[in-house]
Amino acid sequence: MVTNLANLMSIVSEEEKKFSNYGYSLRNYAYNTSIQELDGKVNVTEDYKKDFEKYYEELNKTQEKIIKAKTAIYEKNNQFKLTDGRTIQQAIVENTILRKLKGYYESLLDRRNSKRRVTEVNNSYFECKTLNYDVDKIQEQYDEIEKKIQRTDFEISKLNSKEFEVDI
Repeated sequence: MVTNLANLMSIVSEEEKKFSNYGYSLRNYAYNTSIQELDGKVNVTEDYKKDFEKYYEELNKTQEKIIKAKTAIYEKNNQFKLTDGRTIQQAIVENTILRKLKGYYESLLDRRNSKRRVTEVNNSYFECKTLNYDVDKIQEQYDEIEKKIQRTDFEISKLNSKEFEVDI
């Protein structure tokens, strides 16, 4: 099958939904229900053996397909390279950390100097809090990180559409 990473990720998502549904159905059909009369006669009221076997088989087929597809994704993520020489996987790891760093910088950029009047019984004063870092420097670093993330995401997106052969 000829596909690309974006399509493969979509397939994994759909198969994982099926997998979850099959697992739920498997649990629902785990029991047969019967009524046993006092004289020992047994009447089966709900026979789910065939349903159980069907979902058991589907669950196992689906997990095999998910494993094959995810393995292909991981292999290609470690094989395809961005223009700077990083693999997709390396770029994903770096972008994850950069997004966290960006979040920390964003919280620093939201802070402001403050002045609060404190009044006690015999005393009144202002408590002043001033930022002890250069806001412009943090903003500059924040903007650089944002651009780097966007460039990397764009390159990853291009590589995600690169076609290859896979057996799933």
